[in-house]
Amino acid sequence: MSDTNRRLFDFIRRSPSPFHVVQTIAQRLTAAGYVPLLETAAWQLRPGGSYFVTRNGSSLIAFRLPEAAWRGFLLTAAHSDSPTFQVKENGELHGPEDYLRLNTDPYGGMLMAPWLDRPLSLAGRVVVRLEEGAVAARLVDLDRDLLVIPSVAIHLNREANKGAALDPRTDLIPLLGQGDARGTLKQLASQAAGVAEADLLSTELFLYLRQPGTVLGAKGEFIAAPRLDDLQCAFGCLEGFLQGREQGCLPLYAVFDNEEVGSATKQGADGTFLSDVLRRVCAAAGRELAPTVAASLMLSADNAHAVHPNHPEYADAGNRPRLNGGVVIKRTASQRYATDGLSAALFAELCRRAGVPVQYLTNRSDLPGGSTLGNIANTHVSLPTVDIGLPQLAMHSVYETAGAADTDYLIRAVAAFYSAAYRCGGDGTYRI
Repeated sequence: MSDTNRRLFDFIRRSPSPFHVVQTIAQRLTAAGYVPLLETAAWQLRPGGSYFVTRNGSSLIAFRLPEAAWRGFLLTAAHSDSPTFQVKENGELHGPEDYLRLNTDPYGGMLMAPWLDRPLSLAGRVVVRLEEGAVAARLVDLDRDLLVIPSVAIHLNREANKGAALDPRTDLIPLLGQGDARGTLKQLASQAAGVAEADLLSTELFLYLRQPGTVLGAKGEFIAAPRLDDLQCAFGCLEGFLQGREQGCLPLYAVFDNEEVGSATKQGADGTFLSDVLRRVCAAAGRELAPTVAASLMLSADNAHAVHPNHPEYADAGNRPRLNGGVVIKRTASQRYATDGLSAALFAELCRRAGVPVQYLTNRSDLPGGSTLGNIANTHVSLPTVDIGLPQLAMHSVYETAGAADTDYLIRAVAAFYSAAYRCGGDGTYRI
């Protein structure tokens, strides 16, 4: 196993919920000398300083303020969330018989069948009472084989292999325990938070797969892990961001929550988090926001569909990304991706110079793809953007497959991006 994939798997293991993703990234940034900022406080930024700020504990933006004069922003955006199940506030279901189950809500558009018969656990955050009138959020990870969503045996449902629909209300309820177990969920959550049950006020807990990432294939060509969409890009962009050496632009790294449910939250790409941070950075540097943003460039990083080995017909005839084929540039006439000819050319040229292979994804004309962070963020902060990703199989499954070489390609491409002397010329000429 390569060192990159080992570190990717460790990043995923430590990040079972969006809150833990941000915690893991914040720890990495702090170790690299980045200073945390508070949205509720005035910012004292100095040239040469490195900073990060979080919102809701599930989104994060980091940046470095150049010591010399700078032209615009170079920024990447990935997301911290993945399709899963969220436990409802009154989450225990008692019965039938003496079973204890959890009442859950599907989060995001997932492949449901792969969640069956897997070792699952719970992670997220809880809100606890500190004293009268004071509350605080604490991250919890039960971090044990705790739950299972059992299939119905083929003997009892002879149609199970004929495409039977799964109903989240009945077929996808996780089994937690047996016997007289009322209050078990609150007991487990309060113990994980280190508080008395009476001081546990609210929970935001998500199911996650306990199975770790692995390398597979005859020659170790593939990797498989939970939440590759989009933690593979969050990890790769972070590593490239830390390796980059700015050449006249301000580097900024963003990870947003709630992409899988539309991004329309205060911590999502359809909120004000990015524009708020850019405005405050410009104010601290004595710059005007609009011309600075116009001189900027963004990579929106979210994984892409590789051509499927058993169903190649789902791929476009001429744009068929393959595993281990390099970074994917995503385009569509519907503008659900923010890439245009200019941004695609700039990124492809950057990758050519960095020795990183590039491939292209255009969805089959009768199969519309999903939207990404790029086109959503552009409705608030408009700048040239290229939607990129890494090719993978089984997107939105509980366990996904990708190429063993592709994370390294992304890191190299992003490091080159953050080291580029990007210029946006008024005459229509762009340099990178």
